[in-house]
Amino acid sequence: MSSNPQLPLGLVLQDSARFDSYFPGLNREAVLHLQQAASGEGEKLIYVAGTGGMGKTHLLQAACHRAGQCDRTSTYLPLQDLLELAPTILEDLEQLDLICLDDVAAIAGDATWENGVFDLFNRVRTAGGTLLVAGEKRPDQSGFALPDLVSRLGWGVTYTLKPLADDDVIASLACRAQGRGLELPEDTAQFMLRRFPRDLPTLFALFDTLDTASLIEQRRLTIPFVKSVLDSKT
Repeated sequence: MSSNPQLPLGLVLQDSARFDSYFPGLNREAVLHLQQAASGEGEKLIYVAGTGGMGKTHLLQAACHRAGQCDRTSTYLPLQDLLELAPTILEDLEQLDLICLDDVAAIAGDATWENGVFDLFNRVRTAGGTLLVAGEKRPDQSGFALPDLVSRLGWGVTYTLKPLADDDVIASLACRAQGRGLELPEDTAQFMLRRFPRDLPTLFALFDTLDTASLIEQRRLTIPFVKSVLDSKT
């Protein structure tokens, strides 16, 4: 089998979603175990809980990239985006080495989908594969109607992601800038934190805008330049 991720039609993994581009902060243990699971070592079931913007999708897609590097087959399924499809798309996934289910709470209350994921869990367990699941809340808090599904999702290790402190957010932005060959002064990073939400997806999207503008205008990421770019977008 090919080691390339198998994805639903129209879906692609973000190339930037790698473990080395995720700043773990207080989540180092969770990230380490996800890396091991993606590589075929350690836990066979990991559930990652955390509010929006904490990098759950990044981590699951990073796991698929890592699996490919280890010649393991994988798939990434964002369930929120797949509800209009029948859960028959889950059939035969147990033949893969790694299955990543994102936004799992999106199926809560849908009996057909809940049973589909429950059956997938059992097939993956029998086949010896690895299952990584992410949701905003822990399994017993996610509103599933099928008690057996709640039970199965709790069989593995559950990690609740912790938010990054401001210093860690700044360090993460600086690391992203360095990867683009840019320098992000600390006062500029502080300015961005004061003006925008502290969740990394928002800040990274903002940084991508600033990166493009700085390349076009050949300007450094100073506060006046950043402010001018942001003002032009409003």
